[in-house]
Amino acid sequence: MAMPEPGSRAPDLTGSIADGTLLKLSSLHGKWVAVFFYPKDNTPACTSEAQDFRDLHKQFESRNALIIGVSRDTARVHANFAAKQKLAFALVADIDETWCKAFDVIHEKVLYGRRYLGIVRSTFLIDPAGCIHQRWSPVKVPGHAAQVLASIPHA
Repeated sequence: MAMPEPGSRAPDLTGSIADGTLLKLSSLHGKWVAVFFYPKDNTPACTSEAQDFRDLHKQFESRNALIIGVSRDTARVHANFAAKQKLAFALVADIDETWCKAFDVIHEKVLYGRRYLGIVRSTFLIDPAGCIHQRWSPVKVPGHAAQVLASIPHA
């Protein structure tokens, strides 16, 4: 599966979020949606990225935009992470990698000479019609959340 290109329809996915409810991506049509994929809760870069989105959350809302974080952590781990970091947006528990595979963000990585399959930090901005407006992959965390916000037209 190839990474969705700008202009293509976003995959229609449903996932469990931290509070145990289901989030259906297609139910969010009419809003801008920033979906950011990250490797793991409670790690330095992932925490920093989530905090950056958290700190801009009100500005995203003012542009009719939602933020969704996605990793392979469980809903319970997400709930603890969200509470600890005071995150006001949904975190999808993609333990079966459905979302990661649909957005093609799992690739071979190398850490200390060891090869493994992991999430490549990536963000997809979906427009109100449900199409990919822009994508960033791989993502460098510093300034990234602000870059995504700046890509959303003012209402």
